[in-house]
Amino acid sequence: MFLATTLASGPVALGLIEGVAETTASLLKLFSGAWSDRAGKKKPLVLLGYGVSALARPLIGFAGSWVHVLAVRFSDRIGKGVRTSPRDALIAAHVPPQLRGKAFGLQRSLDHLGAVLGPVAAFSLLWPACRCGRCSFSP
Repeated sequence: MFLATTLASGPVALGLIEGVAETTASLLKLFSGAWSDRAGKKKPLVLLGYGVSALARPLIGFAGSWVHVLAVRFSDRIGKGVRTSPRDALIAAHVPPQLRGKAFGLQRSLDHLGAVLGPVAAFSLLWPACRCGRCSFSP
């Protein structure tokens, strides 16, 4: 919606943004896994990946064109690509084999919970400030 309404971008821009973003994440997952195995240190890559994503995501609010959105999504997916393989290796290394399914299930459920709570928190912070009169949720 942001791309289509605010930035007046079309489906080609959306496809390019998401294609570049997901390709970046997929390729970096491959390389970050090998990199963390060779270095023997997984935690710094995990922290770096989460840090890059946490710093990049809020910048989407400053985007003035679809190219800016592309740059932010690219940066965010760099973070995801860097953190995913080492994080999964850490989970596998520190959980007994009979509990790995539960450990990975817990990780995914907490990831999804964060994906829900983040927008809910943003909505609850921004809703009282909306005075545009066009929003269906205006006070």
